[in-house]
Amino acid sequence: MRLIEGFHVSKNFGGLKALQNVDFTVEQGEIVGLIGANGAGKTTLFNVASGSYPPSSGTIRFKGENITGLKPYQICQRGLARTFQIVKPFLSMTVLRNVMIGKLFGKDRLRHREVAEIEAHRILDLVGLSSKAKIPARELTLADRKRLEVARSLATNPDLLLLDEVLAGLNPTETVEAMTLIREIRQGLGVTILMVEHVMKAVVGVCNRIIVLHYGQKIAEGMPQEIAEDKAVIEAYLGEKVEL
Repeated sequence: MRLIEGFHVSKNFGGLKALQNVDFTVEQGEIVGLIGANGAGKTTLFNVASGSYPPSSGTIRFKGENITGLKPYQICQRGLARTFQIVKPFLSMTVLRNVMIGKLFGKDRLRHREVAEIEAHRILDLVGLSSKAKIPARELTLADRKRLEVARSLATNPDLLLLDEVLAGLNPTETVEAMTLIREIRQGLGVTILMVEHVMKAVVGVCNRIIVLHYGQKIAEGMPQEIAEDKAVIEAYLGEKVEL
C-alpha cells in the first residue's frame, strides 16, 4: 500500500526553484532514504510533505487523502510526524514531559495525563532515555537530544516518520546505535520511515530504497546497489562508487 505519494511537487522561493516536479512514493513498511547535496531540496520536500510550506504546485496524498495545503498539526493528527535537523526540545521541561506533549496533542490526543505518562515512559524506554526521564532537556547531550527528538515524534503515534539527519554530529558508536533504533522503529512499531541522511553507509545499511535529489530535481531512484553504481548520482553527489 502506498502510504504517501507526491505528484509533480514544486516549491519556489521567489526566483529560486527549490523543488521541480518531483514525483515520489513511500510504501507502507519501507525505510526510504532521501539523499543529495546541501541545497538539493531534501528538507524542503519534508517541509512541503509535513505542511510547513505549501507547494507552489503539485499534490501530496497521504493514506489516499489529499493533504496538500493542510496545516502541520492537521497532517500530524492524520499520522505523519517529522523530526528536525536542528533539534528544538522544550529545554526547561523534563524529558518525560517533552514526550507527553506528543501523546496529548498528536494523533491519539489522549485526555488523561496518567495514560500519556505511561505511554511516554514506554517510548523513552524504546529510545534508551528512560533513565533520564526526570531531568530537564537542556542537560542532554546532542546524541540524547536527537533521541528525544525521535521520541517526541513517535509520541504522536505516526504511521509515517520523516527523519531529518538524525545521525548528523554523532560519533561512530552513536551512529550505529541510531541505526539500530531506526530498524527497531520500523520492525517493532511498524512505522514507515522516510529519512534524509548524508552518512551513506547508514543509508545503504538501513534503507530498502533511495531517492536522489539534485538542484530540486529527482535524478535517480532505486535499490541501494543501483544508486551506488548510478553514474549520474556518482557525478552529482557521491563523487565515487560506494562499496556496499
